[in-house]
Order: sequence, then structure tokens, then C-alpha cells
Amino acid sequence: MPASDLSLLMDAAKEAGNIAKKFWRADPEAWDKPDNAGPVTEADLAVDAMLAAELRNARPEYGWLSEETTDTAARLDCERCFIIDPIDGTRSFMAGEKNFSHSLAIAENGVITAAVIFLPMLDEMYSATKGGGAHLNGVAMTPKRRDTIQDARILGKKPSLKPELWQGGSLPINLHFRSSLAYRFCLVASGEFDGMLSLHPCWEWDIAGGDLIAREAGAAVTDQHGMALSFNNPHPKQAGVFAAAPAVHQEFLQRLL
Repeated sequence: MPASDLSLLMDAAKEAGNIAKKFWRADPEAWDKPDNAGPVTEADLAVDAMLAAELRNARPEYGWLSEETTDTAARLDCERCFIIDPIDGTRSFMAGEKNFSHSLAIAENGVITAAVIFLPMLDEMYSATKGGGAHLNGVAMTPKRRDTIQDARILGKKPSLKPELWQGGSLPINLHFRSSLAYRFCLVASGEFDGMLSLHPCWEWDIAGGDLIAREAGAAVTDQHGMALSFNNPHPKQAGVFAAAPAVHQEFLQRLL
């Protein structure tokens, strides 16, 4: 019997972790991608090659969108599409830190239906299916229930919190940072943080898995205009992202100028 999409993603993520561990703190070859697209290492490419072989062999009818694979229009003709970030948080990985992740998701007609974000050095497997809830190592998650952003613990970067971007100036929050954008969604889903935000355009591979995991845990997730995220677009970028408990999410939208 063929594996379910979620089982397929989980098995592939574990193998991705095994590959990444071989390169972690082993001084992997690294270089900068063109157009200031950030660094890439031989580990990113090794993980990408394995995932492409394993997942596309298992689901040849699915499209393919990965940060480390040259994109083609062929995926746009597919009802379902893999959306993959082989290593999210490459700078963290290169620095020998533990909070990089592998982000794997499947979109069906623009909606994420299965997602896995795996942090191999922390042994944390976040997973979700559409309508099936979100889990950390098999245990159901739920985000914090806050009524206001006052003193909320928010994940993001300082440029997104410039006072001139927000009604009333500086937001009354406590700002924190994690290198992996995918991991930030998971920390909101688990209730460790109250929300996450980015006002910069976000590549789909950075946010596809986190979108479903956070929503299935009970968080609200939209772009910065309050629109639901849709995936496998011709140009695979989104207009920023907010993910938080519903009341906190709504206040962010109301305060953004």
C-alpha cells in the first residue's frame, strides 16, 4: 500500500536530517547565490538531490518547487505540487547552530494539505494534515490565546517593526529572532511564542509548511494584507506573512499602516 503523503514527507525529512548531520560543523563548502539570494552549501544541494529523487519517484504526477532546484512552468499544470526548502536557516546551519530545519509541504490547487518541518539537531518533528490538526513528535499542539499584542513575544526582524510602519509608532511587544522562517511558524503553533511576522516578500518554500502547521494548531495565518496564502503560483512569492493567535493577528492587521 502506498504511503500517505504525510508519512512520505516525514520519512523524507528524517533522511534529510541524516544527510545534514554529516555536514553540520564539518565546514561544508559554501558560496553565495546570484542576485543576493543568500548562501548555499553542499549540504543544501545534497539534501535537495535526495528529496527530489525520493519524493518525485514516489509521486511522479506531483509538481516540484524547491529553493535549490531550477524552477520550471511544468509544476503549474499539476493539481498537486511539492514545495520544499532543503535547509531553511542555512546561515544558522553554517554557524553550527541547531535551529535550522527541513521544510516539506504539498499543495493541492493552491492549498497546503500536508506539511512537515523537521529540526534534526533538536529531534523535533512538526507535522500537519489539512483537517487533521498539528503535532510535535506526535503530540497535538495549540497556540497561546492572547487578547492583545501588549507584551506579546513575537518572532521577526527589526526592519519589520520600524515605528513608521505602524499606527501609534512602536509596537508594545518583545521581539525575538530565529533564523529559520519555517521554525518560527512552529514556535507559534506550539505556544512558545505569541506570533511571528515578516513584511518582506516571502518565498513559498520558506512558508508553505509553516502555514498549514500554524493554522491546524489554531493560529490565524495571512499575508500582510489579511489575505489567505495561496501556493504554487507562477511567481512563488507572498506579500509578507503574519501568524499568531487570532486576536493578536487581528491587532497586527489593524495597526499596520
